[in-house]
Amino acid sequence: VQLVESGGGLVQAGGSLRLSCAASGSTSSFDTMGWYRRAPGKQRELVALITSGGGGTTYVDSVKGRFTISRDNAADTLYLQMNSLKPEDTAVYYCYAKDRVGRAVYNYWGQGTQVTVSS
Repeated sequence: VQLVESGGGLVQAGGSLRLSCAASGSTSSFDTMGWYRRAPGKQRELVALITSGGGGTTYVDSVKGRFTISRDNAADTLYLQMNSLKPEDTAVYYCYAKDRVGRAVYNYWGQGTQVTVSS
């Protein structure tokens, strides 16, 4: 399984970006998908998660009301719509997927896409 992110870039504070994560396999088989980020000098943190059916979502408090995670299993793609961006959102954003096969759990990561928000 390969996860490939796109959509990052440079945006002014208050602007919007939409990140995409294309999976080489079927996303409908993934138990959970999500987005993490790592800001300069900081540890990687969870941004948002979404369940396999898309009905359950979780967000870190700092992005609630501004970011929306969604998945299109027909297109094997995960999205993160980011609105009202702030300079503190600057980070490398990573796509994540968890797959269960029997009792085994597999975690997959993308290579990351840079998001830079200027003040």
